[in-house]
Amino acid sequence: MADKKEKTSFTDAELEEFRILIEDKIKEARIDLELLNNELSLKDDHGTNDTGRTFNMMEDSASTFSREMNAQKASRQDKFVQSLENALMRIRNKTYGVCRVTGKLINKKRLMLVPHATLSIEAKNQQQS
Repeated sequence: MADKKEKTSFTDAELEEFRILIEDKIKEARIDLELLNNELSLKDDHGTNDTGRTFNMMEDSASTFSREMNAQKASRQDKFVQSLENALMRIRNKTYGVCRVTGKLINKKRLMLVPHATLSIEAKNQQQS
């Protein structure tokens, strides 16, 4: 009986498919990051100089909270872009899709949904337990 050998890497055609997907995601993520960074760099003057002091304090507080939230979003988006760029590097090195814990190939469907994944579902479940 022939023993079916487990696939250990993606084909060049599959890697190309992932490369295109990831480059598209990077473009979208960079646009989102740029929008967030632009919001962070906007001046905080909303034309409330002539309104009551209490209103100004409430608006300043809301503005500060909004800026902090945008800063967190920008930080996460920046990490996401870096993760996608690292995935492109793994594609160039032909190590893309190999789980860093088990050494097995990550399910293609998982990578289509989370193209920067470095863990298989099996390894992810082991981490959580």
